[in-house]
Amino acid sequence: MKKLAYLGPIAVVLGVVFITSAATKAPVRVLEMVAPEQVNDDLQAAVAEVDGHLRRRWEDVGLIPSKSTDELTVLRRLSLALHGTIPSLEEIRLFEQDTRADRLLHWTAGMLEDPRFFDYFAERLARSFVGVEQGQFLLFRRDRFLHWLSEELKSHTPYDEIVRQMITGEGVWTGEGEVNFLTSGYADGEFDPNKLAARSVRAFLGQRIDCAQCHDHPFDHWKQSEFEGLAAHFGKISINPLAGVFDNPKETFTVEDRLTLEEREVSPEVPFSPEWQGETKASRERLANWITHTDNQRFERAIANRVWGLLFGTPYVMHRPVDDLPDPDPETDDLLDILGRDFRAHGCDLRRLIQVIAASDVYRLSSANPLDDGADESAQQLELARDRWAVFPLIRLRPEQVIGAMLQANNVHTIDQNSHLITRTLRFFRERDFVDEFGDPGVDELQERSGTIPQALLRMNGKFAGELTEANPFGAPGRINLSASTPEKVIETAYLMTLTRRPQEEEVAFFREWIDTEQRAKGIEDLFWTLFNSPEFSWNH
Repeated sequence: MKKLAYLGPIAVVLGVVFITSAATKAPVRVLEMVAPEQVNDDLQAAVAEVDGHLRRRWEDVGLIPSKSTDELTVLRRLSLALHGTIPSLEEIRLFEQDTRADRLLHWTAGMLEDPRFFDYFAERLARSFVGVEQGQFLLFRRDRFLHWLSEELKSHTPYDEIVRQMITGEGVWTGEGEVNFLTSGYADGEFDPNKLAARSVRAFLGQRIDCAQCHDHPFDHWKQSEFEGLAAHFGKISINPLAGVFDNPKETFTVEDRLTLEEREVSPEVPFSPEWQGETKASRERLANWITHTDNQRFERAIANRVWGLLFGTPYVMHRPVDDLPDPDPETDDLLDILGRDFRAHGCDLRRLIQVIAASDVYRLSSANPLDDGADESAQQLELARDRWAVFPLIRLRPEQVIGAMLQANNVHTIDQNSHLITRTLRFFRERDFVDEFGDPGVDELQERSGTIPQALLRMNGKFAGELTEANPFGAPGRINLSASTPEKVIETAYLMTLTRRPQEEEVAFFREWIDTEQRAKGIEDLFWTLFNSPEFSWNH
């Protein structure tokens, strides 16, 4: 009986160990290699045009760009931008075993077929489409919209078709995910056509016309009458508990006249090129035709600027909000025009747009520049280099990127989004709490922002950070403690897992004495804590 009584607690402990192990070690999901023929043959021609344009801009003002960075740094940039986390040690090992000269091209293509890309990029794009608020749960389901958008990305749906579905959607928001673009504009018992019009122009055309809702734009050409005409396309939207969202032919869109203060009816119109609308009777279809029309340069310029911003952390047109672009200039051919033409020529393929940008010289520049020597004249030149994209910008990681990087760094293998239920549950609550405490930048995520003391304290003293640096058998610190043969191997592995690079000689010399002691486990914990809290960890560079 004593033996049985003794075995009881052991069984419980083993059960807990099994469950915990399943929750912390996700099934191995190796990034699929992409065959050479799957990388478009004409990709290099598009990249060369981008590189040539930027090179001429540098030469015009006598700028010498930064040197190219190492490929592991580029891999880290891609992983953060496309998956919201850093590469796993497993992926780093596989990448370094790939001996192809153009391995970054193939890995980029492979990352774009990863479930993490579908889900993460859907969230990043959705912020411009439906915002970040949950809205009225009974009529707006942001989770259903995200699922729909993720599936569209997975299915390689052309971007113009995705936009068309959002604008023209009909049905129940729980079943037809795209309809939530429309129900996000439902408030106080009715649809707000003005909100939908303003959001459509911002998200799909990259321009802000919000103030034209009340008066002619004071600094631009947009007129109040033009805003009203755009809003009128959404004026017939109605909602029914059974049919969901539909256009009611009996509905009209009216506004209060500024002069007479009387209600007047407004017909759907567009501010220019009405022939782009086509002959269809449905007003929302005409609006979708107009927005996505092949001659509407604003459409491809807007998505090119946004995708550039999602990859670099800041839009191509600097010092302006990502959704406040100037009008296209027929007299000039800037980078957004070059990217936009290639985007259109390849069926509005988002993956193609990402691949062209990611393969360009500028995406592979170092974030260090020899001009950064502290002198006043050098500071002016460095600012010019940043404005002309002659150096890769230093950008703070977003909160979900910070937590994603910390979670991945605590796992030797690649964390699988489709892993064990316990893993997903733990991650959901951890990420939600961490993002809430860290501070989500919301819709204006691509605007410059500074770090805060609470954010630093959360990484240094937060419970979550403490858990991930413990040298237990289930996390990376503990596994490295058990498997790494030398202090040098411990330090190198920790650097690869957290910073996606190998340590320099002086860094190894500094940390060696932490590890080469009887308290080796404590030294490894301190090493991981230090790397998590280093500025290098929380910046994209």
